[in-house]
Amino acid sequence: MELFDCRAAFAATLLEIASADPRACVVLNDSISSSSAAEFMSRFPERTFDVGIAEQNMVGVAAGLANAGYVPFVCAASCFLTGRALEQIKVDVAYSRANVKLCGFSSGVAYGALGPTHHAIEDIAWMRAIPGLQIVVPADPAETSSAIRYASTTAEPCFIRINRLPVPKIFRNAAALVPGKAQQVRDGDDVTLVGLGMMTHRLMEAAELLAADGLQARVLNLSWLNPVDVDAIVRCSIETGRIVTAEDHVLAGGLGGAVSEVVAREYPVPVLALGIPNTFAPTGSPDEILEHFELDAASMAKRVAAWLGVARTRRDKW
Repeated sequence: MELFDCRAAFAATLLEIASADPRACVVLNDSISSSSAAEFMSRFPERTFDVGIAEQNMVGVAAGLANAGYVPFVCAASCFLTGRALEQIKVDVAYSRANVKLCGFSSGVAYGALGPTHHAIEDIAWMRAIPGLQIVVPADPAETSSAIRYASTTAEPCFIRINRLPVPKIFRNAAALVPGKAQQVRDGDDVTLVGLGMMTHRLMEAAELLAADGLQARVLNLSWLNPVDVDAIVRCSIETGRIVTAEDHVLAGGLGGAVSEVVAREYPVPVLALGIPNTFAPTGSPDEILEHFELDAASMAKRVAAWLGVARTRRDKW
């Protein structure tokens, strides 16, 4: 399986946008390498603003640039962007409705070996609590490109969560992706598996394992969390009767919370939320941490099968 870095799609798309739109600019916090912004800086040095390790100032500068007519893309590690500059995101960007695009890189446990200080496993919850902030978590390169193109055309502030872990291609046509809408990437009538970002392809692998037990799992890619696709969630609740969510994020306030809120309000069905319990994740490689929390494909398939009471046929061999 060929894997791709979504940051490369981000960088290429932003270069195209900046070539056509002189308002597009980048604001960084000494993160040129991790944000894949080196070529942008080389081609557009006058539109590259590196403020150093000063995240609150970074977001404030971006808001000022937006007020001056620019379209700033703020590029930083998601843990520092959302954690250190939360007040500026709330007040200078969202409350002021500044045309700022917040791009949180290395999300989830992608910085694994750097430990709890660098894990970005609370960022979605923090951003979901802020009114008026669009939130998207792309699942693959095509969706990343689509999200960046959309962000460049809307005047509303956005938070785009971009992982650095390589993922396979799920979508072929970025233009076919509709902002605010979920995509069903696998058919199934027994249960719906809902993922976002790098968890979507892992759920697709888990669905293949579940098929060995005769369980046909639908997979829904719910990358847009604000606005959330209420119609898609309700349809899956009605048609499959049970929902499972999976995220590289704490269970409080993330994908599981967003889906459960819709289910409880619109069409109550049982929901199993898979993710990181409200704890500080340990230090280790990303794969080790995900396996520790049973978020690898095999572990998720076992947990779903056990939850549904499926007979143990091939599960012990996964």
